[in-house]
Amino acid sequence: MLYKSSMKSLKMVMANLLTVFLLIEVIACGFGGFGYGSDGGLNMNYYLMSCPFVEPVVKNIVNRALQDDPTLAAALIRMHFHDCFIEGCDGSILLDSTKDNTAEKDSPANLSLRGYEIIDSIKEELERQCPGVVSCADILAMAARDAVFFAGGPVYDIPKGRKDGRRSKIQDTINLPFPTFNASELIRLFGQHGFSAQEMVALSGAHTLGVARCASFKNRLSQVDPTLDSEFAKTLSKTCSAGDKAEQPFDATKNDFDNVYFNALLRKNGLLTSDQTLYTSPKTRNFVNAYAFNQAMFFLDFQQAMVKMGLLDVKDNSNGEVRENCRKIN
Repeated sequence: MLYKSSMKSLKMVMANLLTVFLLIEVIACGFGGFGYGSDGGLNMNYYLMSCPFVEPVVKNIVNRALQDDPTLAAALIRMHFHDCFIEGCDGSILLDSTKDNTAEKDSPANLSLRGYEIIDSIKEELERQCPGVVSCADILAMAARDAVFFAGGPVYDIPKGRKDGRRSKIQDTINLPFPTFNASELIRLFGQHGFSAQEMVALSGAHTLGVARCASFKNRLSQVDPTLDSEFAKTLSKTCSAGDKAEQPFDATKNDFDNVYFNALLRKNGLLTSDQTLYTSPKTRNFVNAYAFNQAMFFLDFQQAMVKMGLLDVKDNSNGEVRENCRKIN
């Protein structure tokens, strides 16, 4: 327990030091920044003058929440992914349903999402410091990034300046990947968003964190699955004996961001069909092998793919807004 406590303290010190370094870098870079798109688009230093302490505010609230519940790291990353793949990275996943509209978050694919209260807390603090400035879409993107680092993953910066969307409809979630997809279906779906097969495998590595419910993998237990290790199949059957909502970790280190997930695939211990197919398929097997043997390579490719994902179909002032409350449009 003392060791775990010391490690948590060390992580907090590292996170705080990183925040200081990022602020120094931002101030040194000034307005030049790292621009994306046209003038007024995304920029690494987008909030430099309008909300200079946005980064430490996000990081501190995320770190406090994850210290209390480390499983929320996986939840924040998953929420960011589910946001970006539907209508782009515009915070649409955060909108609540109304009497006239059923929102994305109430789709069966999103009912297990958690961590909304973390985004709410960050938004409330930023509204106190810089009212009407920081978008919910940016908050979610930064929170997911900080969750990766907290869990032991790579540190990276992301451009800011996304605006919040005004559309969130349950029917749009049909475009999320299904846990039963094979490699060809995953390559096709991710390809529609501009990702290569290797980038898709790198992003799938986010399953190094978290759990899945029995309902999403019990299809593999109804008959003999040659891609599923027989002993692991017994473990999954035991898990599912508790019902569809029973949870099974994706790998043996569910709260640590590492490459154990890819090593599990080599042993036919992938949890979902969409996990194990990455090793079964010759189209993606080499990428799995590479990441299983080289964690640094996985970290580099993952962070680059995450930055790219964060740029999907972002909204600007012409078709977006900065919500006052992340759960409803202004």
